[in-house]
Amino acid sequence: MRYRKLGRTGIELSEIGYGAWGIGGTMWLGGNDDQSIAALSRAIELGVNLIDTALVYGDGHSERLAGKIAPPSVAIATKVPPKNRLWPARPGVPIEQVFPYDYILDCADQSLRNLGRDHVDLLQLHVWNPEWISSDIWRRAFEDLKKSGRARFVGVSINDHQPNSAIELIRTGLIDTVQVIYNIFDQSPEAELFPLAKELDIGVLARVPLDEGSLTGAITERTTFPPGDFRNRYFGGDRKKQVVERVTALKKDLEGIDGTLAQIALRYCLSDLAVSTVIPGMRKVGNVESNCAASDAGPLPLDVQAILKQHAWDRNFYT
Repeated sequence: MRYRKLGRTGIELSEIGYGAWGIGGTMWLGGNDDQSIAALSRAIELGVNLIDTALVYGDGHSERLAGKIAPPSVAIATKVPPKNRLWPARPGVPIEQVFPYDYILDCADQSLRNLGRDHVDLLQLHVWNPEWISSDIWRRAFEDLKKSGRARFVGVSINDHQPNSAIELIRTGLIDTVQVIYNIFDQSPEAELFPLAKELDIGVLARVPLDEGSLTGAITERTTFPPGDFRNRYFGGDRKKQVVERVTALKKDLEGIDGTLAQIALRYCLSDLAVSTVIPGMRKVGNVESNCAASDAGPLPLDVQAILKQHAWDRNFYT
């Protein structure tokens, strides 16, 4: 496992972090706690030292599992959910309806109880609306959480496929990190967000590096998911057909390149040095071992990166 600094925080993070949405057990179905604990434990054995979770994942269940398994040496990042429970943040909705000051602090305290810790290494707002930039609510909340020691560092999780919505926020100097969707299909952060993050030394957590499973190569037109699973909506309609067509073309261009499609996808993310860590969901030990091996292999050669640049895909399956 290789390690990188999380921007100006100075924290040394494993290039592969543990995305803990799936182990919450409410929107990603088909697994169980024993399986999740085994996967999380194996990840830590292999050098993973970041777990990215959220209060809303399984109504705290993901946080409680992370707190049960992770030693103090493993950094925990968690998120404050929007009070109105709307993802992404909606234009025109004031911050008072989404992140009231007391609500942010109360959620942080609930997360700490779930985790069994007196602080988190990184506390993030789970959505962001650039219309809130001048509000003192989020500013005071972040400042007070850091002053009290409940959060070492603070950041935001940027809305789906909207990397530039956090540009002005980064320029304030009041956050330490951003979390953003970044993968072979969605390369949009490379244009403006990543150069600014590097310039200002902002940590970057790259989420959805495998496009909710598309970039594992395992999705077929006949793939089914348990009732109630989030992926039924994400891959609804003719979207599985679209994915199969895109992935088939991708695999053809990658013939002869070492590694699984998922490993190549993770290495693509890590080839941009603005990225501090990549946080794939990993509910099975085999997936943990395969994903961690992607860090060992290092960044992709420039010619392979050039091939992958041609596979950017402008679409939003979250809507």
